[in-house]
Amino acid sequence: MSEGSISIEYAMEKASGPHFSGFRTPTATSVSSTTFSDANVPREPFVIGVSGGTASGKTTVCDMIIQQLHDHRVVLVNQDSFYRGLNSEELKRVHEYNFDHPDAFDTEQLLECIKKLKIGHSVQVPVYDFKLHRRSSDSFRQVNASDVIILEGILVFHDQRVRNLMNMKIFVDADADVRLARRIRRDTVERGRDVNSVLEQYAKFVKPAFDDFVLPSKKYADVIIPRGGDNHVAIDLIVQHIRTKLGQHDLCKIYPNVYVIQSTFQIRGMHTLIRDRDISKHDFVFYSDRLIRLVVEHGLGHLPFTEKQVVTPTATVYTGVDFCKKLCGVSIVRSGESMENALRACCKGIKIGKILIHREGDDGKQLIYEKLPTDISERHVLLLDPVLATGNSANQAIELLIQKGVPQSHIIFLNLISAPEGIHCVCKRYPSLKIVTSEIDVALNEEFRVIPGMGEFGDRYFGTDD
Repeated sequence: MSEGSISIEYAMEKASGPHFSGFRTPTATSVSSTTFSDANVPREPFVIGVSGGTASGKTTVCDMIIQQLHDHRVVLVNQDSFYRGLNSEELKRVHEYNFDHPDAFDTEQLLECIKKLKIGHSVQVPVYDFKLHRRSSDSFRQVNASDVIILEGILVFHDQRVRNLMNMKIFVDADADVRLARRIRRDTVERGRDVNSVLEQYAKFVKPAFDDFVLPSKKYADVIIPRGGDNHVAIDLIVQHIRTKLGQHDLCKIYPNVYVIQSTFQIRGMHTLIRDRDISKHDFVFYSDRLIRLVVEHGLGHLPFTEKQVVTPTATVYTGVDFCKKLCGVSIVRSGESMENALRACCKGIKIGKILIHREGDDGKQLIYEKLPTDISERHVLLLDPVLATGNSANQAIELLIQKGVPQSHIIFLNLISAPEGIHCVCKRYPSLKIVTSEIDVALNEEFRVIPGMGEFGDRYFGTDD
C-alpha cells in the first residue's frame, strides 16, 4: 500500500466530531465582521430529563445513553445533588424525614443550574453526603458546557418550570418488586443502612411518594422505557433520535426547505480529505465524486413518487413506487458540471441543461449563456452547483428557471457545502424551493469565500488550479 493511501485511510478513521463545520464558534481571523449572528452563537444544548421510581434503572439508562453518545460532550446532573441539607432538629428525627417529597429538593437552585448550562456557562453542582444528610461545605462538582445535558431524578417532571427546560422526557418503568430489591441492595451497600430501616422508609415514605408524585408525572414523558437498562432497543432508538436532533442545523429549523444529509464518520472523513489543501487532484476528485453521489441520491429522494405494483420472480406481488418521469438536471457552469456524472449514474438518459453566469466577488447577476430543455417547464429540475456562497448566482439561475415556467416547488438545489449567507439569500426569496447539502459552513469572509470552505472547487476538480 502506498504512503499516500495510508494517510488517507488514517484520516478517514480519525475523522470525528460534530457534523457541521459551524458547530463551534469560528476561530479563523479572516471571518468577516458582517457574518450572520447564528453562525457565531454556540448551539443550545439538548436537555434530556430521565425520571422513574426509585431504583428503576434511571442511572443505567443514563450511562448507556452517555456511552453511545461518546462523540459528543454529555454531562449528567442528578437531582439528588440538590437535596436540602438537614438542620440539627431534622437530623435528630431523620427517620421521620421524607426524602421523596418535592419539598426535600432545592428546586430553585436546580433551575438556576440548568438555565446556566443551557446558555453555555459552567456551574458548580453541590455534593450531597447520603450518610450525613448534608451537603459538603467545601467541595463542589464542576460541570462544564456541553452538547447534551441529562437531568436524572425521581421528581424531575414534577415542576413545570423544570419540564419546560427539557427537549426530551424519558420515564424509566420497572416492576415494583424489582425496584424494592434494588433499593435494598443499594442502600445497604452504598449508603450504610440496615435492611429494616430501608423497608420501613420504603413503606412509610417511598411508596406513598411514588403513588402521589412520581407515577402521576409519567404522563409528561415523551418516551416510556419498560425494563430500564435491559431495554436496549428503546435506548438505541432514543440515541438515534438525539443524534438526529444534534445534527440538525439551526438554519434547518428556520427554513424547513433546507435539508442536510445525515452525517456519518465516512462523510465527515471525506469532507476532511477534500478540504485539505495538500490532497492530490486524483484523491480530491475521487472523494468529491463519492460525496456528490450521496447528495444526488438524497436529492432524488425529495422527488414525487407514485405507487406501483410489480410481480416478482416468485410470482408474488410487490407494492413499491415508480420514479418521477419528467426530470432534468441543470448545472451552473462550470463547477456544477462536476456533479453531472453522478446524476447520470443515478438517472439513465437524463437531460442536462447549462447556465453560465458571470460572477466576480459578490456580484453574480450577469447571465452569459443558457441552454435548457425546451419542455423544462413540465419537468422537475435538479440544479447543480457544489458550493453555495453568496447565493447571487443561484438566485439568477433560479430566476431564469422560473421565467422558463418551472415552479419553485419543482426545483431542488444540490450542493456539497453551503454558507449561511447563501441559504438566507436563496430561501428568503424562494421559500418553496428545496436545498440539499452535505454540510453548512461557518460564514463568508471579506472576499466572499466560504469559511472554512474548500477553495475554488472547479479549479481543483478540473485541474486548472496550477
